[in-house]
Amino acid sequence: MTAVTTPAPTPFWWEAAKLAELPEQPLPSEADVVIVGAGYSGLGAAITFARAGRSVLALDRQHAGEGASTRNGGITSGNIRPTAEALTRCFGADRALAIQVEGKAAREDLYRFIAEEKIDCDFHLSGRFSGAMTVKEYDASARSADALAKALGIESFGVPESEQHRYIGTNLYRGGNVRMDVGGLHPGKFHSGMLRVALAAGAIVQGNTAVLSVEQNGKAFLVRTTRGEVRAGQVLVCTNGYTDASDRWLRRRLVPVRSRIIATEELPADVMQKLMPALMMYSDSRKLSYYYRPSPDGRRILFGGRDGTVNGDPAWPTDQLREELVRIFPDLADTGLSHSWFGYVAMNRDMVPRLFTRDGITYAAGYCGSGVVWAPWLGKKAALQMLGDREGGQTAFNFRPPRAIPFFNGHPWFMPFVYAKLGFDDRRLMRERGRD
Repeated sequence: MTAVTTPAPTPFWWEAAKLAELPEQPLPSEADVVIVGAGYSGLGAAITFARAGRSVLALDRQHAGEGASTRNGGITSGNIRPTAEALTRCFGADRALAIQVEGKAAREDLYRFIAEEKIDCDFHLSGRFSGAMTVKEYDASARSADALAKALGIESFGVPESEQHRYIGTNLYRGGNVRMDVGGLHPGKFHSGMLRVALAAGAIVQGNTAVLSVEQNGKAFLVRTTRGEVRAGQVLVCTNGYTDASDRWLRRRLVPVRSRIIATEELPADVMQKLMPALMMYSDSRKLSYYYRPSPDGRRILFGGRDGTVNGDPAWPTDQLREELVRIFPDLADTGLSHSWFGYVAMNRDMVPRLFTRDGITYAAGYCGSGVVWAPWLGKKAALQMLGDREGGQTAFNFRPPRAIPFFNGHPWFMPFVYAKLGFDDRRLMRERGRD
C-alpha cells in the first residue's frame, strides 16, 4: 500500500457525524439551570433536568460536542486508573468497593440509554482484550480477571499466550485478559443522538457561546457569556479537559492532557481477520496507555495513546503512535494513515472522576480518559442531586474536590517530562519482557 504522508488532522468520526450546526437563538434572560459545556456530561444532565420539567440552557464555547465527546476512541471501558489496593489506601475499603461496583452500573446504564432512546451509534458489546507485556503481568491480570468475575459477576477471564491469537494477531504480548462487559460505539453518532434527545426533551443547547464568569447573585447566579447575561437558579459545570480561564479555581485542579488517535487506511478483509479476529476493543499494560479498536465497519484500525505535546501539532506524536501500532502489528509497516487528531482528557491528582459542589456551583469532571462511560453517568447523577433526588443521585464519586496542583495555572508545562518518564518506564518494561 502507498502511505498517506499527511493524514487529515480532523477526527475520523466527523466524516459520518458532522458537528452540530445549531441555529443561533436569543439566550433566555433566565433559566432554572445553566450548564457550562454541551458534551456527554452536559447533555446527560440536560436530558435529566428537562424531563423533570426544569428550564435548562446548555452552553458550549465551541460547537456542541466539539471537544472530547466527538474525539475519543469510543471504547466503553469506564476504567479507573488506581488499582483496588490503591483506592483502598486513598479512600477506604467501602468507597473503593463502591467505585468498582458503580463502574458496572454505569456501563449498564449507558447500554440501556442507547437502546431505550434508539441511538444509532454503531454500538457493539464486543468485549475487550488487554495485553500483558510480561509473564508476571499476565499472571496478575489473570488473577484480576478471576477476582472481577467472582466479585461483580462480570464475564472476565485470563487468556494465556498460547491462546491469544484467537483474539488478536500479534506476538507482542505474553497473554492477556478479556472482559465481556466493554464494547465500542461511534462517539460522534452517540453525541448526535444525545443532542437529539436533549432537544426533544425541551432543553436549549447553544454552541459558540463562551461563559465568561459565574457570580452568585442572592439565591441565584448571574452567568455572563459572550452573547449576554442569563440569570440561573442553579449552575452545573461540565468543561472537563476544556476548562478555561473563566474558572481559574477549577483549572488549577484539572490537567488537560492530549490524547491522540490515528486511523489507518482501509485494510483488506483478510488482514483485518488476521489482526483482529475477534473485532474487540483492545489495550495493553504499558504506562503510555495505548488503546485501539476496529472502526465500526471493520475496515480499518484506530490506535490511540497519550500525546506528549502541549503546543502546536507537530508530526512526531503521529509517527510515534504509528511506530507502536507497527510494533503490535508488523504487517502494517507499509500501511498509510488517513487521520491523526487529538483531544484533551482531564487528569487530576487522585486519578478518579469527581462530582462535587463549591460555592453553590456543582461540578462533574476529571474522567481521566474514560469519559465515554463516566461523563454521561456523572452528568445524570449531578442533575439528580440538584433536583433533590438523594437516592437517584447517590454516587461513590461524590466527595471532596480534586486537590490543586502546585505551580499549575492551566498550561501543562510539565507534560513533556511526564511523557518522557512514562516512556522510560515502558522501555524498561520491554527489556524485562525480553528476559521472559
